Amino acid sequence: MKIKPFRGVRPPSTMVREVASRPYDVLNSEEARREAEGNEKSLYHIIKPEIDFPAGKDEHDEDVYLKAAENYRMFCDKGWLLQDEKELYYVYAQTMNGKRQYGLVVAAAVEDYMNGKIKKHELTRRDKEEDRMKHVRVNDANIEPVFFAYPENSEVNTIVERISATAPEYDFVSVDGVGHHFWLVTDENDINHITELFASMPAMYIADGHHRSAAAALVGAEKVKNNPDHRGDEEYNYFMAVCFPDNQLTIIDYNRVVKDLNGLTPDQFLAQLEKNFTVEPTGSEIQKPKQLHNFSLYLDGRSYSVTAKPGTYDDGDPIGQLDVTITSGLILDEILGIKDLRSDKRIDFVGGIRGLGELKQRVDSGEMALAIALYPVSMKQLMDIADTGNIMPPKTTWFEPKLRSGLVIHNLH
Repeated sequence: MKIKPFRGVRPPSTMVREVASRPYDVLNSEEARREAEGNEKSLYHIIKPEIDFPAGKDEHDEDVYLKAAENYRMFCDKGWLLQDEKELYYVYAQTMNGKRQYGLVVAAAVEDYMNGKIKKHELTRRDKEEDRMKHVRVNDANIEPVFFAYPENSEVNTIVERISATAPEYDFVSVDGVGHHFWLVTDENDINHITELFASMPAMYIADGHHRSAAAALVGAEKVKNNPDHRGDEEYNYFMAVCFPDNQLTIIDYNRVVKDLNGLTPDQFLAQLEKNFTVEPTGSEIQKPKQLHNFSLYLDGRSYSVTAKPGTYDDGDPIGQLDVTITSGLILDEILGIKDLRSDKRIDFVGGIRGLGELKQRVDSGEMALAIALYPVSMKQLMDIADTGNIMPPKTTWFEPKLRSGLVIHNLH
């Protein structure tokens, strides 16, 4: 893997709490407007610049993208963002529920994305790619990082452990209770050693941020094409990523709720379910699935443990063994008539961070007829799928904690 240090653009330590924000894609415009209220330094003015227009403004209007660039320049002019004097790597750790994970912030190579060494496990949508491409182009910067996993490496761990034992540059807890800890890697020997260690890795994996990765790489490729004096060492040949060892990451469940039972009564639905699943009532409270191929269903005020029968899945197939594949084929498609998870309006998806109570509430309120709770995908499953060139079904993985945006930015010039 080809990575390099870069001259990060980042807030002074006294301002980092005010600048840092949640990622652009985990909240809508009105939520961003509320979170940024009274805070002119919030990164939302750059990553959700529609909040600086009257409510209802289309976030994809050209003047909204231009506002992002105007605000980015203004943040730099006012000293709310400052560029480091030399090229550095950065250590970024997160603490959630007593567990801490340590990542390295690097500039990853566009060519590694283009040639498949940076591996994907999700399809991307062209409209979402184009949105992020416009944002990268107009700012000439990767304002937000993407989230990568790499095969755990003991030598990288040793360097990170030594650096993180020193006083951090940033150290704060965000409003969601997640701790954010940030160090600069300034020693040239450490920088060169990290670059060499990553050079020996066969692959990295996109954990979260497929659209941002695609957009950053495509803009880099555009710049190569449009520069007659292209050399190959320009900053636009790289994009910003936070890379975590695979054994430190946690994927949590990503669950489904469905609006109706496709004309069936609850009893008829359960009877059809018994063709491919063992169904056991578990009372009135939805339960966490116990293991792979076991699901929890909630409908009509009742909860069920549902286990796929042998022969309904293929544990030798990276895709066939996934619980999202089993439920998509044998429940959502075969019984409920939901063919396309990306476009069907009868289904919605609920990240496990919201808890099982969210599933119960959406059914009990009458908004939805059925909730399906899934056992989380493992990092091994994700990496096996990416290694074999396969693509996961939509809405399969949910990583927590999310990266905090605004700790560091990567200029392309």
